[in-house]
Amino acid sequence: MSTTHEHTPLGGRLVTPPFIFLVVICVLAAIVLTQRFVFGLGEATNLNDGYPWGIWIAIDLIIGTALGCGGFVMAMLVYILNKGEYHPMARAGLMTSLFGYTLGALAVMIDLGRWWQGYNIMFPWLWNANSVLLETALCIFAYIIVLMVEFLPAVFERFGMKEARRRIHRVLFVFTGLGVLLPMMHQSSMGTVVVILGYQLSPLWQSHLLTLHFLLTALTMGYAIVAFESITSSLAFRRPYEMSLLGKLSGIMAWVMLVFFIVRYLDVIRVGGFPLAFAGDFKAVSFWIELLLGVGAILCLMPKGLRESPRYVFLGASFMLLNGFLYRLNCYLIGYDPGTGYQYFPSMGEILVTLGIFALHIILYLAFVKNLPVLHATGPARATA
Repeated sequence: MSTTHEHTPLGGRLVTPPFIFLVVICVLAAIVLTQRFVFGLGEATNLNDGYPWGIWIAIDLIIGTALGCGGFVMAMLVYILNKGEYHPMARAGLMTSLFGYTLGALAVMIDLGRWWQGYNIMFPWLWNANSVLLETALCIFAYIIVLMVEFLPAVFERFGMKEARRRIHRVLFVFTGLGVLLPMMHQSSMGTVVVILGYQLSPLWQSHLLTLHFLLTALTMGYAIVAFESITSSLAFRRPYEMSLLGKLSGIMAWVMLVFFIVRYLDVIRVGGFPLAFAGDFKAVSFWIELLLGVGAILCLMPKGLRESPRYVFLGASFMLLNGFLYRLNCYLIGYDPGTGYQYFPSMGEILVTLGIFALHIILYLAFVKNLPVLHATGPARATA
């Protein structure tokens, strides 16, 4: 397979039966959101005083932005660590970040009780300087702007705006630096939010090192989503597998996952939480599933011989994504206990909105890759699994 650093639109028909199915999900989510915005959170969700945050925050924002860290990790790899060979995969990762963070910010607006006052974040005299959520919100807002600027070259290429593309490249290094710094700040702060929960979070997850854990899961999920999307796009669009790059990238993924695994579970032992893993309750089961997913990722990606197989790279990336997904869900919902009398399970409306956000992500992905130069140009040969 031959690869270049050129990118090209895929072209082809956008409106297909799967696309229509995704649109239907978005329409159903829009109906629920109409109910939520008109009648309030109580009419559309199962939130309560003990669980003021549900899956709209835990999944759509906390997990969704981690899934959107592909641009962050690729920018770090290509432009900070100077691994230019991975440049063909950088733009797709950047686009994923743009979608993940923009839709995550949308989820925040949906979850706000007084959503019509969301613009208050723009007024410094209304800020609470002692709030970690303020730093998180400002960083995410700034990062979305940075991602838009970083993605402009693809738009300029599509419409033949060579002079505009040349000018944006003169200052792009500034935004690239910010594009690495800002995610490190707010992803770690998402862990700080959980530290504040104190005894309400099970010792299986509670730790003063949560800021480090959340930063590491941003790395694991960021690299994993790049590999996952590369292989799924090759399958869906009948493109050659990018194994010349994925084979090397999966080695990085394996070591990043191993570092997180060691830090994470040594920390559980350090805080004395490991005996709770044998309690036999739902928290313990979720803990073991999370651990086994991490083991599965390492076993699929660490052996050098397996990294040449799209099948094992796909499995390893999937296990990494699910490990990070479940870890963050455990921290924000499953491992959280607000006290006697409070229970939470998402309503059908909450589930539909979350599915709608992910469906919208896929719709945008299809629209962008078919009409903008996002995926790199390849030769006609097709690799086999």
